[in-house]
Amino acid sequence: MTYSTISGVGHYVPERIVTNHDLEKLIDTTDDWIQERTGIQERRFFQPGKDTVAGMGVNASRVAIERAGLTPEDIDFIVFATITPDYYFPGSGVLLQRELNIPNIGALDIRNQCSGFIYAISVADQFIKSGMYKNVLVVGAEIQSSIMDISDKGRAMAVIFGDGAGAVVMQATEDANRRILSTHLHADGRYAEELIVKDPGGSRAGRWLSKEMIDNGSTDPYMNGNMVFKHAVVRFPEVIMEALEANGYSVADVDMLIPHQANLRITNYVREKLKLNEEKVFSNIQKYGNTTAASIPIALSEAWETGKIQPGNLVCLAAFGSGFTWASALIKW
Repeated sequence: MTYSTISGVGHYVPERIVTNHDLEKLIDTTDDWIQERTGIQERRFFQPGKDTVAGMGVNASRVAIERAGLTPEDIDFIVFATITPDYYFPGSGVLLQRELNIPNIGALDIRNQCSGFIYAISVADQFIKSGMYKNVLVVGAEIQSSIMDISDKGRAMAVIFGDGAGAVVMQATEDANRRILSTHLHADGRYAEELIVKDPGGSRAGRWLSKEMIDNGSTDPYMNGNMVFKHAVVRFPEVIMEALEANGYSVADVDMLIPHQANLRITNYVREKLKLNEEKVFSNIQKYGNTTAASIPIALSEAWETGKIQPGNLVCLAAFGSGFTWASALIKW
């Protein structure tokens, strides 16, 4: 039987470091306030003229492809997760394909926000198990600093988000002891407006983007923080347990949990609820902030680089975000 396995990981973050103290100079906030509510100490912002969403994805992908022992020409499909594509259309998947110089293969763009990377892994997993593709490049990349209102008005969102990219190579395997065990995807559109960038959108009267939209703030990100927290602390443990139970495991069997880096308070709440030891939960939000679709692959790459993931480990990925969407993936490494 054919399964899929992750054979290479990589990540890239922009060089520009923006600390909480840097934001203190621009926004009425403090380092203590940001750390207490989010756990974030600094984040990375892209450098215009140097970093693009696709370009950061390319940098992460080259590392992942090399670690998989492949060349770009070996890749036969791309799944690219982002909510901040370089263009309104086309998506950044084809731009990454162009920069990697692998023409003609398919490139699929995923827009599932903070859950996007796990959704992308699930799509790649199905393609590989069906026999359609053998080597799939899965990328999560975001440039969010350019859509944030870095002012007192927008500070609730501006202090949280950062830029970066991560990638994995997924390959076909017959090794049942080293594979993606299962993925679990969920959504509840009743809460779509609780974490949203409303405009521009195709269903508006007149032009898709107007001065009125900009003036009334509907092009700025909005988040009902209390609502997001309330649902995240329920859905995270729920979808983690769903993955474990589907495969006959318990929390005690988990070697490493890599959650979407949304908020350190959420991560700690979930860890305590599941009674997981600190060393079994990977967090790097302190350094990068919330990088949305890029957060899990960046964390996965760092966890692997630092030896926190070893062959044979049971690794769980979990995410919750705008939509609301939530998802998990259980991996036998």
